[in-house]
Amino acid sequence: MRIFLCDDNSAERTYIKSLVLDWAARSGTSVGVQEFPSAEALLFAYEDCPPDILLLDIEMAGMNGVELAKKLRARAETAPIIFITGYPDFIAEGYEVEALHYLLKPVKPQKLSEVLTRALGKLSQAERKILLPSDGGETALSLREIRYIEAQRQYSVIHAESGEYRLKVPISQLETRLDDCFLRVQRSFIVNLREVLQINRTGVILNSGETVPISRGMADVIGKKIIELF
Repeated sequence: MRIFLCDDNSAERTYIKSLVLDWAARSGTSVGVQEFPSAEALLFAYEDCPPDILLLDIEMAGMNGVELAKKLRARAETAPIIFITGYPDFIAEGYEVEALHYLLKPVKPQKLSEVLTRALGKLSQAERKILLPSDGGETALSLREIRYIEAQRQYSVIHAESGEYRLKVPISQLETRLDDCFLRVQRSFIVNLREVLQINRTGVILNSGETVPISRGMADVIGKKIIELF
């Protein structure tokens, strides 16, 4: 799970990040926290791979957290937003952007844990999915379940947590239905970068223990992309 944390106070970012990582360790949730010192910096990075949860300070120089949230909602972004503020004055504005919760500074660890757990539950009900043809209808498969996709002549095989799905669809067509956390690492393979555990010169090792071959020179590309995203 990816969390964007935006606060123009570096000490506050460090403190909040430590609370998030503590919650993740206790709840058994895999989390990557990306920090931003301004709303403008977050907006610039948002296109590559949107976060799952947003933790936004409200009182910031330049664009404030509420203005940032309004811009994201105007683009139909639906990630849960948790506002962090030293003052309760902005609470009414939060209704306009459907904020999940407000946390008053200094943030209490237990309160943040409760809100993050709520956000996680909300995400589980609204994960991005693709529809795959199956006997008698269609199967909805969450993108997060996909480990990698393999081209086999005129077929594509989706390797997922729930099993393998063999489709008579070109891999290039499936690629257009994925988010930016997927990368074509070789002519016949697309990998979910969320699943990459280790990279070497000839392949990537996934969290499942599977190895996917990569093209010459792709190791550095994959490493840089993962750093950008997570």
